[in-house]
Amino acid sequence: MLPDKYTLKFTCPSVEQFLNLRTKVGWSDLDTNLAQASLNNSLFHATIWLNEQLIGMARVVGDNAMYFYIQDLVVDPDYQKLGLGKVLMSKVEGYLFESAKKGATIGLLSAQGKESFYGHYGYTQRPNELLGHGMCKFI
Repeated sequence: MLPDKYTLKFTCPSVEQFLNLRTKVGWSDLDTNLAQASLNNSLFHATIWLNEQLIGMARVVGDNAMYFYIQDLVVDPDYQKLGLGKVLMSKVEGYLFESAKKGATIGLLSAQGKESFYGHYGYTQRPNELLGHGMCKFI
């Protein structure tokens, strides 16, 4: 449950707010146009605000049919360990429950040490008996 002093919205943050939040958690810099295009092409946004300050967000990207990808679940370090990530993830899961049909795949890349957070929602670590290592390429 979200404490009263915070506001939950299902809107895309501005690119400046998005980039600022990324900086606060130590994520790499992005070109503003690239970040804006990425935000615009998202399927779903959940954001948490304290007054006019973006302090947390999560979004889903993908083809809205077979593949969904949880992206940018991030909370400002000054507001971590307050359950805000759980609020965001519950909203993402609600969206996915409605949107992802049988046969769809939902993926994510967890930050190091955060795997157990996603395990509470039924996500499986790789590798395991059935699946090899997940892979990615950063450009």
